[in-house]
Amino acid sequence: MSDLLTRFQSTGPKRILSLDGGGIRGALTLGYLQKVEDVLKKQHGNNPNFRLCDYFDLIGGTSTGSIIAGALSIGMKVEEIKNLYMDLGGKIFGEKRNWWNPLETAKFLKANYNHANLENGLKKAFGDITLGSDKLKTGLCIVAKRADTNSIWPLINHPDGKFFDSKDGKNKNIMLWQAIRASSAAPTYFVPQMIDVGDGQTAAFVDGGVSMANNPALTLLMVATLGGFPFHWATGEDKILVCSIGTGFSVFKKMVKDIDDATMITWASNVPDMLMQDASWQNQLVLQWLSNSPTAKTMDMEMGNLQGDLISGEPKLTYLRYNCPLTQDNLNSMQLGKTYSQKDVDGIVEMSNAGNREILYTIGAKASIEIKEEHFPLKFKVY
Repeated sequence: MSDLLTRFQSTGPKRILSLDGGGIRGALTLGYLQKVEDVLKKQHGNNPNFRLCDYFDLIGGTSTGSIIAGALSIGMKVEEIKNLYMDLGGKIFGEKRNWWNPLETAKFLKANYNHANLENGLKKAFGDITLGSDKLKTGLCIVAKRADTNSIWPLINHPDGKFFDSKDGKNKNIMLWQAIRASSAAPTYFVPQMIDVGDGQTAAFVDGGVSMANNPALTLLMVATLGGFPFHWATGEDKILVCSIGTGFSVFKKMVKDIDDATMITWASNVPDMLMQDASWQNQLVLQWLSNSPTAKTMDMEMGNLQGDLISGEPKLTYLRYNCPLTQDNLNSMQLGKTYSQKDVDGIVEMSNAGNREILYTIGAKASIEIKEEHFPLKFKVY
């Protein structure tokens, strides 16, 4: 941990990797990450031992993004994580509770999936590693939601964090698998995760995506720079880089009549995705407002892509955002081996459809053509 603390406290440029939540669509994120790893490996002399944890000083994720972030933080290559993820994803979402057993009524009403598959998979992947372990090779932030206090909890491995080492030393001993399980406990999918957080408190955690931080990029920037957190990294276009990767997104195209005739059930099924997308785009808007992003996207017809609209008059960071629309037009333009109907697209968007994990990875790999070497300036190279 002393080597890690030295890295945290160094005055050189800092690099942050942020990974969105999105269920099994995390496979799409891995398609992007393979390209990021390839670009950065080339930039660092094609060192066969290069890992993304060598480049990024803080890696963070929400929900499915926390699984990938945890694996990257212990030094795994993207290809290794892909193999883990494909196996784990099939087990997690492979056994839906689609029948009612009178002897398990309580379990049936609490969640659609058996959390034992998720827990066992995470335990196998991360073993006895804790948040305070020297096996973590870089900064890690697991974004979860504490349901009993309705607060976002960034679980970090910085030894000077206020809640890292409580009076009875519990927090630094939180198992990594347990922190990730907490961030992944999506309501209706899995039951909440209870964690002893020290000082006599047991906290009830649910998926970090049930918040403004399903896209955790802005949260990670705050963790890295605000005075209340321990990192205290300087801001500036040449001082901090945030690379944010999504899990794909649907595009709303509804007929007015369909909206007018919508039932309560229709609204209930659509509202979570609507709110999740609003939160993600708001995160992206603020970060584009703070930067001259080379990947800036158009927010709407009035704001455009915010280039030139710096909130403080000068950029506070270098910001990269990679994500792709999951639409008929976009998928069919990728030449994926079939013509996608709207029904096919709806199936791809579904976050618990484990059968899509291979094609989602391919979609991410195809979409990663937008990642350019010049997006990662040499001033951020690890020397």
